[in-house]
Parts: sequence; structure tokens; C-alpha cells
Amino acid sequence: MTSNSTEARPVRSAELGTLVAMSWSRETPQGNVPYILACSLGDGEQGPEGSSASVAQLLHNAGLSTEEGLVDASTRPSLPISLLVVDGSIVLTMPQINAQIVPSAEWLKAVAERGCACLVLTTRPWPGGDLDDNEALAAFANDEETLKAAATVALPARKLRDR
Repeated sequence: MTSNSTEARPVRSAELGTLVAMSWSRETPQGNVPYILACSLGDGEQGPEGSSASVAQLLHNAGLSTEEGLVDASTRPSLPISLLVVDGSIVLTMPQINAQIVPSAEWLKAVAERGCACLVLTTRPWPGGDLDDNEALAAFANDEETLKAAATVALPARKLRDR
């Protein structure tokens, strides 16, 4: 008899491979929305499938699912994912992972206006190609397969307090 384990286990970086986080913003009917896309390059020791499984474990460890829709992190104070905006940079913190990103001025303006950003953390590995290709990024980020394989979180943008 086999059973699925529900225990949290550490995500090994060798299994995960390279995790990339990219920021962009886009106009919607609700205004300019800042996004962060996080995904593996699929270069873990077990290839794209192993990298995908590692991202799924990362989601599980954070208490997230690809099936729950948009999660408002402000209503889940124990969620171990956070966003810090400081000196024109952002720091995305997740279990075992810290990513620093230098977003565009437009992104920073959008997050200042909204007070949060939308994290799309997908188990679907990047399909390859230039990570600086905005059209490829948009196509991947908006692809139905990418979104179905993602947990989506509205993350409050924290700032360092002035003394």
C-alpha cells in the first residue's frame, strides 16, 4: 500500500535547480498591477520534472496550493512568504529562498500605489530561451498551463521603518 506524505520536507537546491524571479507590471481594468513570476529553469539534477516536483514541495511547505486561486497574504499572517521594498529593490523571501530583484520604476510606482504585488509561483519550468525577452516572459506568464500550475499570492509590500 502506498500513501502520499503530507509532511514538510526541505527542498534541496540540487533538485530545484535555478529558481528565477522576474518582475513586471501591466495595465488592467483595475489599474497598473505589479507582478512577480517565480519559476525554476528546470535545470535540477533530475531535470525539468524533478525541478517541477521541488517547486511543488516548496509550495506545500509554504502552505500553498495550485488549486486555491488568489491568496491574500494579509489574511494569512503565518504564510512564510514576504516582500520587502527597499532602496529601489525588492526582496522576495520564501522558505529556504531569498531573491533580490531590481524592478522597473513603473513597477515600483505600481506597488507604492497598491501596497502589494501579485506573486505567481509556478511549478511549470521556464521553457528555455532568453529571460530578458519581454515577449517570451509575457507569453509564459500568461499561458494557461503556467497559471494552472501556479499558486498566486497578493503579497503586501513591506518597507523598512525610518528611525
